[in-house]
Amino acid sequence: MAGSVFDSPLHAKLFPAGDMGRLFTDTAEVRAMMLVEGSLAKVQGTLGIIPEISAAAIHRASLELQIDPSGLGTATGQNGVSIPGLVAEFRKLMQAPEHAQYLHFGATSQDITDTALMLRVRQLLALQENGLKTLVRDLATLARDHATTPMVARTYGQSATLTSFGATVAVWGHMLADLMDALPALRDDVLWVSLSGAAGTGSVLGPNPDEVRQHLAAAVGLRDPKRSWHADRGPILRLAAWQTQLAAALGKIAQDVWIMTQSGMKTVTLGAKGGSSTMPQKENPVQPSAIIALANMASGLNATLTQAAQHREARDGAAWFTEWMALPQLCLTAGSALTISGTMIEGLAPNTDAMAVQIAETHDMIMAEAVTFALAKTMPRPDAAALLKEAVQLAMSQGTGLLKVVQSRFPDLDMTQFEPQHQLGAAPNLARGFADRVDA
Repeated sequence: MAGSVFDSPLHAKLFPAGDMGRLFTDTAEVRAMMLVEGSLAKVQGTLGIIPEISAAAIHRASLELQIDPSGLGTATGQNGVSIPGLVAEFRKLMQAPEHAQYLHFGATSQDITDTALMLRVRQLLALQENGLKTLVRDLATLARDHATTPMVARTYGQSATLTSFGATVAVWGHMLADLMDALPALRDDVLWVSLSGAAGTGSVLGPNPDEVRQHLAAAVGLRDPKRSWHADRGPILRLAAWQTQLAAALGKIAQDVWIMTQSGMKTVTLGAKGGSSTMPQKENPVQPSAIIALANMASGLNATLTQAAQHREARDGAAWFTEWMALPQLCLTAGSALTISGTMIEGLAPNTDAMAVQIAETHDMIMAEAVTFALAKTMPRPDAAALLKEAVQLAMSQGTGLLKVVQSRFPDLDMTQFEPQHQLGAAPNLARGFADRVDA
């Protein structure tokens, strides 16, 4: 088994991360860190902290130089961070020591690494937002098209009352739409620049460290938090929480789809089905199974990051290292679940015949609540409930439908009200309401 399924040639197609996977590679990290170093030098040159000619040379080199991440491994193993090795290699490749001496001027490793991380997180969130938009639109189409398609609603795994397939889809979709609505605030609360120096005071960043940080934030397109967040991992926790919530919402959808594809149910069909090595009749729900596995993984990674947020004192290497191991995996876990969900929903279709069979197989017991309330219009509700309980027992003992027993006992009761299309309650409106939300 590979150390990460996302990098594994054997498993990467089962857990595809697409373009999101390329954001969490050594090459992407080094490139982002070089961009931050170049932007910092340019800002410092503009503010007169370092010679402007040196700032221009460093900025140009940050865009042109190619640094092989594998060449930084030994230094990273020795120093615990990659920045010392990166800076040394950067200066070497510049071949201009008179300018290179001003590289990484006054910053600390965490400033560069955390800012570079947020540059990649910004791209991650953009990709996830695009994936969510497509997925939510597909769900809105399903919800509207099947707003009045009756199906059995289950609570505790037991047949309860009727709903519609469209309303079921709307529940899925609203969770994802809520996550989309939360993105602007998430970006504001997460995509922060970091520039605080060795212990968070910016003591060697010049006469006005806040000004330097503000200009760097503008240069790289991140928010200026107006403080150090070296030991305040709130941005990481907020990002992790959103990623975990995304994975959980997709996991709930997958759990429902997994149940609907069971033998004896088959109330939905999937566009892609997995086969067995020995049982040719099987159609395994691979897509929902993969999504559920990813959602389970996300919750564990989020717990790890929550514990890692307890940074000791001004900075904490161990806690920071834990983030490096858990956060990329969490982001890719949620991203992969989103990718698979998009493909799954695109190929998903309700089996209306199977849904009708499921309703019929309840032998009208699914109408028990509706009948109780219909009888309660002409008698006290406790009496209606007691009579219905007797009718249910009689129907079960006779092996007949509940409505047949009820009709024999209450011949004046209008039985057409218990036809499935009349027992959907607000389900059609819920389905169309979600579709309207997406349209808006």
